[in-house]
Amino acid sequence: MNTTDAPSRREFLEQYLRDSQVAATLINPGADMPTVPLAAAALDVMPAQIVKTIVFEGKKDASRACLAIAPGDIRIATAKVAAALQLTQLKLASAQTVLRLTGYAVGGVPPVGHATPLPVVIDSRVLQYDVVFGGGGDDQHMLRISPRDIQRLTGAVVGDIAAEDAAASPVDAR
Repeated sequence: MNTTDAPSRREFLEQYLRDSQVAATLINPGADMPTVPLAAAALDVMPAQIVKTIVFEGKKDASRACLAIAPGDIRIATAKVAAALQLTQLKLASAQTVLRLTGYAVGGVPPVGHATPLPVVIDSRVLQYDVVFGGGGDDQHMLRISPRDIQRLTGAVVGDIAAEDAAASPVDAR
């Protein structure tokens, strides 16, 4: 099959959402969104409504990977992610690992519809909103979705995964 015939990751995500019967929408606000504050401004929502999907892998066993979904305005405590999912010694996954496991490049990873099912923890703060916005499969789109749908589709464990100094750094990924 020619790679130009293959569906884009965004198209894959759209099909996944249809197949899952989820009332979610992909939005292209027509603005650069490399940071949570810029994405929030482009969508006219609070930064906490922008969720980031972060992939972690084991420090000693890279085959042990997981996802953490959290509000964009907090830092994630790796130790809390590990504890919530009963894993040990996690580190941020490389960009290549993120692409391989999720099917999406860093900056466009949605909270649902990944190539490989992984254990997921969702920060309890995400669930306080009726709607959140996560990566939309590429760096131009955001996914508008209910946090309850994220939890249902991923089988996520709910927990507090915020770092004690929960303020996010300016370069935190979505």
